[in-house]
Amino acid sequence: MNRSRLRNLGITIGEYPPGAHNAITDVPGIRVGQTTLIWDAPRIARTGVTIILPRANVWQDHCAAGSHRYNGNGEMTGTLWLEESGMLTTPIGLTNTHQVGIVRDTLAEYLCAQPGAHRWQLPVVAETYDGFLNDINAFHVQRAHVLEALANARDGAVDEGNVGGGTGMLTHGFKGGIGTSSRVAQIQGTPYTLGVLTQSNYGRQKHFTVKGVPVGNYFAESALDETARGSIIIIVATDAPLLPTQCRRLAQRAGVGLAKMGGHGENGSGDLFLAFATGNHFPNDAQQPSALTMLPHDQMNILFDATIEAVQEAILNALCAAETMTGLHGTAQALPLEVLVEALARYNRLA
Repeated sequence: MNRSRLRNLGITIGEYPPGAHNAITDVPGIRVGQTTLIWDAPRIARTGVTIILPRANVWQDHCAAGSHRYNGNGEMTGTLWLEESGMLTTPIGLTNTHQVGIVRDTLAEYLCAQPGAHRWQLPVVAETYDGFLNDINAFHVQRAHVLEALANARDGAVDEGNVGGGTGMLTHGFKGGIGTSSRVAQIQGTPYTLGVLTQSNYGRQKHFTVKGVPVGNYFAESALDETARGSIIIIVATDAPLLPTQCRRLAQRAGVGLAKMGGHGENGSGDLFLAFATGNHFPNDAQQPSALTMLPHDQMNILFDATIEAVQEAILNALCAAETMTGLHGTAQALPLEVLVEALARYNRLA
């Protein structure tokens, strides 16, 4: 069966409809850029960088934001100031564990050159470990690769699977990587869009669950089951008018979506989540109080549900798009899509 997004297989998650592209870029203003590095000499590269631009000028027009640590064996820079201030002031970078520094430094250099930006920058950059497929100690990602991802950032459809920061990642014993999904939800008659992007690199095969079905039991046992217990980064975005504390609550619900998939937050896993909202504006040069709006807390349940749905579908889109890849220490097989469909059909879980 050819690689395909989840919905093309007749599988849907939850009750809310997706946006036009079923991607984080359905939230107006968000763009995603990626650089993918694949070569075999002089040292094996299966890695890259993914950049999320929350707004065209987030360094001038900040977003409300909050983060959550499900399990902390990982890194996401810039979150101390994000939690202190309640604002996301930079693009978000995703890469491998050993290259957070160069992505962070390149983003800082890029931001300091932008008109109207702060003289100092604390970029948000997160990582997962791709050392099974990628020669991670070769430090392949360079400044030019980060700038390339920034330059090619766009709205619309987002490439998934073996791309960008997800190039060398594994999930539930199969090839993982970048995945995305979105939901459109009506709250008191107003439609709001919520999008998720994941860099998926976590989980044991035996825990792999889809729509309540223990699908991991239906696949031949993966040789990577003990290897693929890494990490996952989940970015949640919405155009709803939220305050920072509400963004933090939204980030927490990403963990529910991960748990439904069989993510247990194991000791060696870095499961780090960030949520931001573009419905309010925080100008960095403000000298007077800013006018803010706030979705009532008792209306947040709809966004919680949308987050839980979109996280699951984003992870599955990564698995469905990812292709078999051979790298430094062996081969990561693509998820057999026909087996996934057959397993869900047995439980009447197809659309």
